[in-house]
Amino acid sequence: MAARVVRRGLLLTVSKCNKNFAQRLLRGMEYNCGQVQTRAYNWGLSRTRARPACLACALCSSLQTRFMSSRNRPDGKVLETVGVLEAPKQQGKYETGQLFLHGVFGYRGIVLFPWQARLYDRDVGPTTPDSKTESLGHESKEVKGKTHTYYQVLIDIRDCPHIMTVLFQSQRSQTEAVTFLANHDDSRALYAIPGLDYVSHEDILPYSSTEQVPIQHELFERFLIFNPSKMPSFSPRDTLQAWQKKNHPWLELSDVHRETTENIRVTVIPFYMGMREAQNSYVYWWRYSIRLENLGSDVVQLRERHWRIFSLSGTLETVRGRGVVGREPVLSKEQPAFQYSSHVSLQAPSGHMWGTFRIERTDGSHFDVRIPPFSLESNKDDKSPPAGYTL
Repeated sequence: MAARVVRRGLLLTVSKCNKNFAQRLLRGMEYNCGQVQTRAYNWGLSRTRARPACLACALCSSLQTRFMSSRNRPDGKVLETVGVLEAPKQQGKYETGQLFLHGVFGYRGIVLFPWQARLYDRDVGPTTPDSKTESLGHESKEVKGKTHTYYQVLIDIRDCPHIMTVLFQSQRSQTEAVTFLANHDDSRALYAIPGLDYVSHEDILPYSSTEQVPIQHELFERFLIFNPSKMPSFSPRDTLQAWQKKNHPWLELSDVHRETTENIRVTVIPFYMGMREAQNSYVYWWRYSIRLENLGSDVVQLRERHWRIFSLSGTLETVRGRGVVGREPVLSKEQPAFQYSSHVSLQAPSGHMWGTFRIERTDGSHFDVRIPPFSLESNKDDKSPPAGYTL
């Protein structure tokens, strides 16, 4: 029996416990026995038929049983095998064409290309008193940025409704996408390429497959070609390389900001989108992606947001409101993460944002979770709309 990758049930169940623990478990399955067979049907996981040969396998079987007991098997769903599990990389980068499951959200995806970003982690202070730091934010706290690898990926469109409606009970209100301003007279026009996401290196859980089209996305066969003689078995087409080169400004990920308050981690990734002229003035636009993760065991719910937006023009705007993107997500051990994207505009080429989320516990008490401050910086060159994609 081959070591089979579960389409989602096993990996999601493991990630609910602890993502680092999940990686240790998967490595244990790879090296200690290597013969764990698990199969998944579309929206759930069957119990393994393999005999546990090691502690990792036994724990894996236990986790599967708990997962099944919490969900009813949908009628008409068929068991299917996804691929062969691989050990997560502790060093180096994943190559273009690497298949993976997302370690938190569980969707199937494939790596297009890596980005080297500066990660500003406010949970980690300078290592030495003489360390060079970059001041980024409120409360006069200096944060040292470190280089970290993220990946531009394609999401399997079959998993988008599952992620949005089944696993997260409609918490994820949108499919991940790259948004951009159109080169159009209508300055309010906003377009999106759905099914593109940015994934941190530690969230990649790699696997291999013999399928020639393992990921369903309209850009998959435009960008990648099956090559069974190499590993991973998908190679970039010239169209992918040309698309990346032409659309680099739209896709570039440069800074990532992270901070944890009372076991709630907030990660922010800003992107500059471009400039528009409106009423004899210029308006600069950014999008930003925010991910909230519950690292603890208590069930909490996001109730309010409080933003402060500073513009280089000298204005300071305060924004308060219920929830985010029309949602008030619940974060628990079973549903630990929520991610959304939004947009902001300034009448100046730079500024910064920071704020808090008001979080409610099950006993009705509240606490504020800090949103790490992040810069809004414009690029010098104006941009044209993304090329190589039909709107």
